[in-house]
Amino acid sequence: CAAARSACATAPAAPAALPLVSSIFPSTPLKKRSTLNTLIGAFPGALPILGGWAASGSPLVPPAWVLFWILFLWHMPHFVSLAWIYREDYRRAGLRMLGVTDADGRETFRQAGLYALALLPVSLVPALLGVSGPVYFLGALTLSLWLLSRTVVAGRERSAKSAGRLFAASNMYLPVLLTRLVRNRTS
Repeated sequence: CAAARSACATAPAAPAALPLVSSIFPSTPLKKRSTLNTLIGAFPGALPILGGWAASGSPLVPPAWVLFWILFLWHMPHFVSLAWIYREDYRRAGLRMLGVTDADGRETFRQAGLYALALLPVSLVPALLGVSGPVYFLGALTLSLWLLSRTVVAGRERSAKSAGRLFAASNMYLPVLLTRLVRNRTS
């Protein structure tokens, strides 16, 4: 990097700019057209981890991609629950969020549950890759089962109150999971 300092200094710029560009262009205009906006918006929501990884000077190795997929999958129950709570506001604004087009909430919470279910095995991969140890593995398993249980309850009740509990659980999930990962890293 010494010979090409400017190239090394700007290497993280592309991964850092990508979330902004992908949020502004495909995701934001889709909010008025398609319920896929949340799914597409999960990509720019998860991309900053790759930008941070690249900024450290490390290549984008499998652990970086695992973190990306954890953030991506987490985004769905997190945001879908919030969108359910504020679905009337979204409706008045003319935005096509899943909670607006899904009157009884079955599809909304089915989606949240599917992504929470997919998050469970992905959250365990850092231990399987040797990036973290058994303390992380057990913590990730417990946290992911807990988040999944919150999505199941929210799906049964389909109320603003249960969606609020799911949203609160998702807000707690990610920092606790990542703290466990950092504290129990093996490399």
